[in-house]
Amino acid sequence: MDYTRTLASFCAGLTFDMLPEDVVQKAKLCILDYITNIYGSLELEAVKNLIEYFRAHNAGGAATALGCGFKTHLHHAAFINGVTGEAIEAQDGYRFGGNHPGVAVIPAALGTAEERKAGGKSVIEAVVAGYEAANRPAAAMHPWHTLSGFLPTGTCGAFGAAAAAAKISRYNETQMVNAISNAGYLLPLSMAEHLMGGFTIKIVQGGQAASAGILAAGLAGAGLTGTPQVLEGSKLNGGFTKITSAAAPKLEKLIDGLGETFSITDVYFKPYTACRHTHGAAQAVLELSNEEKFSLNDIEAIQVHTYGIAELAVGKGVKSHDSFVSAQFSIPYGVAACLTDGALGPLQLTEKRMRDETLIRLSECVTVSTDDALNKLYPEKTSTRVEITLSGDRKLTKQIDIPKGDPRDPMTETDIIKKLKLYAGKRDMARTRKVIELVLDLENVGDVGELAKLI
Repeated sequence: MDYTRTLASFCAGLTFDMLPEDVVQKAKLCILDYITNIYGSLELEAVKNLIEYFRAHNAGGAATALGCGFKTHLHHAAFINGVTGEAIEAQDGYRFGGNHPGVAVIPAALGTAEERKAGGKSVIEAVVAGYEAANRPAAAMHPWHTLSGFLPTGTCGAFGAAAAAAKISRYNETQMVNAISNAGYLLPLSMAEHLMGGFTIKIVQGGQAASAGILAAGLAGAGLTGTPQVLEGSKLNGGFTKITSAAAPKLEKLIDGLGETFSITDVYFKPYTACRHTHGAAQAVLELSNEEKFSLNDIEAIQVHTYGIAELAVGKGVKSHDSFVSAQFSIPYGVAACLTDGALGPLQLTEKRMRDETLIRLSECVTVSTDDALNKLYPEKTSTRVEITLSGDRKLTKQIDIPKGDPRDPMTETDIIKKLKLYAGKRDMARTRKVIELVLDLENVGDVGELAKLI
């Protein structure tokens, strides 16, 4: 079965008119949420330093470094815009693949569209096609790709970025096959070791994937070819899904329901600036804080019961000298921040906030363990139960089975607009409202450069 070619053929042939209304709306919300996260990430010192590095090496270009106030080369812009979409860790995600497609696909789509002066309909087509090309390989290997040491946002994201750039460029089926295949040769390793260790290079995975995908598509346009079986592999046994997964991939997920169901509709949004595996605990604590009366001094212990991959990925604590990446991937830190601040957003990830010894000491009261019953529900449900033991032997309990933002308990257009206005901070509100207006009417925008210059 030619899985790669079938997927590429679909992406090449996809048109705006064949997209259901809910798919178009979801694509626009993904773009709006992506812009929101750029604003949040620009508050981080590591992001500011990265942007200044590129600004110092800027040789001009036609693509906007979104929110940064300058234009640069398409590849550099895509890299920056992938980083800023990713760094705050409030990006969209696909739980069936463990990946975050938007931070690779959307920078590639917007950057290529701006350079080519393409309109909003083309961007929507590119985003939907790119999400298919990123999410389906990730789903075919989940969770074994991650457990083998890779981060699918970077690896599979490059396939999505290549498809998005190729779509904006109006490639035919053969060119689309080569764009996706070339991406398999150029994509980043995107090592999970860096994330698990809390190293800040983790934040570049979306940018690296976006840039690699654009390059893959560009080389396909220049006539360079790749194996048409890059995903499944040939008799040489070198397909991407085989060599990067400890278990046999489920190749049928690459094409099942193609054109009938769109993976973008299963994408979730994040109300908190932390790994999705922390969200059940964060939501439970915030709800308990609103429902019950207790003070921080009353807390004797906090137990978080969750599923296995959550304990593995985000069960560890943090120290005052750790990075914001460590905080984003720590249930104990997220729980403590929610209890002390009543929120888990950009302000909870600043160096100053992370140096608060009171916050760190509270996080040390949090223990995380795998609950066999909850583990059996994964991935259908990402269930987490929080038990807070208070003085006087009083105990508070709350279980969250489906965290807010999941399509089954979605963040609405209103929710995302509220999130954007919060993350926008002190930016000009009239300009912010115009950004929202253009994105929500994107199909009628003639040149996406109008949007880029406002972000």
